Amino acid sequence: MPERGLFDQLKGGLIVSCQANPDSPLRDSYIIGQLALAAERGGAVGLRIQGFEDMAAVRAVTNLPIIGLTKTDRDDTDVYITPTAAEGVRLAELGAQIVAFDATSRPRPEPLAEMFAAVHAAGGLVMGDISTLDEARAAYDHGADIVSTTLSGYTPHSRQLAGADWELMRELRDAGLSFAAEGRLNSPADAAQAMSLGASFVVVGSAITRPDVITGWFRQALKT
Repeated sequence: MPERGLFDQLKGGLIVSCQANPDSPLRDSYIIGQLALAAERGGAVGLRIQGFEDMAAVRAVTNLPIIGLTKTDRDDTDVYITPTAAEGVRLAELGAQIVAFDATSRPRPEPLAEMFAAVHAAGGLVMGDISTLDEARAAYDHGADIVSTTLSGYTPHSRQLAGADWELMRELRDAGLSFAAEGRLNSPADAAQAMSLGASFVVVGSAITRPDVITGWFRQALKT
């Protein structure tokens, strides 16, 4: 059975998402591994890693807990993050202690409950990336071990915000649902705010590991 005590290890900590888009100069599994080591040196308690090659590269250089996911374009669904059980199981086999799935209400190629059960059978835990409170409740009903606010703003029925969805965090807290905070947390103050609103832990990506994006923030600030 999956070891839920891992969440005690992550509680109150920072997870760093080490990812690079296909057109990024950082798009190399070796570089992703080095970003992961830099995050570990800085005090990250875990990592969020996309794709099989990056998973293998990062697991080879660190023992930090990993949230694994895939990003797969499909013609039959708008679901992008780990759309199938087979992908989730492979991530667990490569060393992801937690596998992240799109757990939104959008049509999907496979039922959530079956995908979650497959990862549990492979020894992993399940994170449901959601965009609304109702989706969080449904994800838990289907067997998720934790949910994350990752997809708020990325579905047409969720809040479309320039910054983090603080209201969703309040809703999850008030409903008594454990959650990870992720999505547009662009500063240490944002991360602290998410924790104050009840997040079990915080996941930060672009503000730490995407210098091209951060450079753009500075450039835009200077222009305005």
